[in-house]
Amino acid sequence: MLNWSDLHPVDARPAATGPAAAALLAGSLRPGDHVLVAGPHSHGLYTDVAGQAASVDVLLRSAPDAEEIAEFLSESKGQVFCGSLDRFSTDETYDVVVALDGLERLVGPDTAKLTWADALSRLLERLAPSGRLLLGAGNSFGVERLIQPGITAALPRNEDWARDVADRAPAGLIPLLTALDQTGLVVSQTYGVFPSLVEAQVALTSADGLAAVVAARAVAERNAGPTLMDPYRLVLDASAAGLAIELAPAWYFVAGVTDLPTALPADVVPAGAGELLEERLLAALRADDQTTLRREIIAYADWLRSGTTPGSPDNVIVDGTSYRLFGDEQEGDVVAQLARFARRSLESGSRQPWPVGGDARELTARLAAMAGITVTEELSAPAEVVRPLGSAEQLVTVARLADELADASARAILFEGTVSGIRRSLPYRVGHAVLNPARVVRRRARRLLRKVRR
Repeated sequence: MLNWSDLHPVDARPAATGPAAAALLAGSLRPGDHVLVAGPHSHGLYTDVAGQAASVDVLLRSAPDAEEIAEFLSESKGQVFCGSLDRFSTDETYDVVVALDGLERLVGPDTAKLTWADALSRLLERLAPSGRLLLGAGNSFGVERLIQPGITAALPRNEDWARDVADRAPAGLIPLLTALDQTGLVVSQTYGVFPSLVEAQVALTSADGLAAVVAARAVAERNAGPTLMDPYRLVLDASAAGLAIELAPAWYFVAGVTDLPTALPADVVPAGAGELLEERLLAALRADDQTTLRREIIAYADWLRSGTTPGSPDNVIVDGTSYRLFGDEQEGDVVAQLARFARRSLESGSRQPWPVGGDARELTARLAAMAGITVTEELSAPAEVVRPLGSAEQLVTVARLADELADASARAILFEGTVSGIRRSLPYRVGHAVLNPARVVRRRARRLLRKVRR
């Protein structure tokens, strides 16, 4: 492809990169390896491969990209091949084949027909016996399919037009594993990649507990704009249902390497047991368990007052009665940390035991009162209406507001009817007739007393 670049795209996805990809290469490559890197990868990944392997060959479909990488890797042993995979005619076999970008961008418009399965078979022909394969694949029905708003998210990029469905990876994790198994390849490790194949911040073999929080944060950071559903809550809900890996935006499939960690980078998931304090508080809010909520708030406030490193509920792991920080410090006193939690709970659209429609300041004051803190004007933040991040959560909140409004209206009508019935009753009339003269006498007596005093 003479007038196209996958490394510097105008209307296409960028090359594969990310800390998880670098960690996978570091754990899979060995000194003396002869490596083939197929497809567009970031310059940093090419450098990592060249620094760990004895030689590295590169296969790219873009002529400008091939020239750039050939110059970039001029001091390393190996060659840069330019063209589609179906025309890759070398007889070389490699100890490691790296295709973390997937197989779709190994063919160009001059390739008449090459299915994903055929592309995989051709790539495996270049893999030496007992060689290692590092393969990436995008998920066409991942979490991003559920959270992206509007029709613009469905508009194909330039590289996606006129592509046959068979050219793409099979949809779903099980069909992909089946396709890999049919080639005779033994997959030793499968990672769910978050937040995308071209921005692999974290790769996990299972996403539950704190690992799910790491994945949810990565997806939320990538999808910070308007969404159909709250990305953070969606990933956590998928994890609770055991579907986080199946709904991951992409996957890494590893063959021939058995000593890799369960998370990439290895230290991305905090060690030890425990859960996020925010999840405990939200669970108590949803269940209207104010006893548990009060107990957790008091214990958390005491921990903050003890002079330890400050952390907000979304950044603190609780294990029994002990707390530890998860991520960066969050500056601020107890009220400031509770205000952050109040805002995040409103943004998530979480159910609350109090009337809907309150602002973050009111919720902060309620939570602070549980810890014995009175939120004064100096401590409170300006009143602000916080809306749920996702459109679905906004609709749920609107429905709850409408339900509470209808309930309040029904109560008002019932009260008004009850009062009207009382006023028409015989006892009320008798009492009113008996007491009315006494009221008139009392009012007149008060007027006379005022005149005498004057």
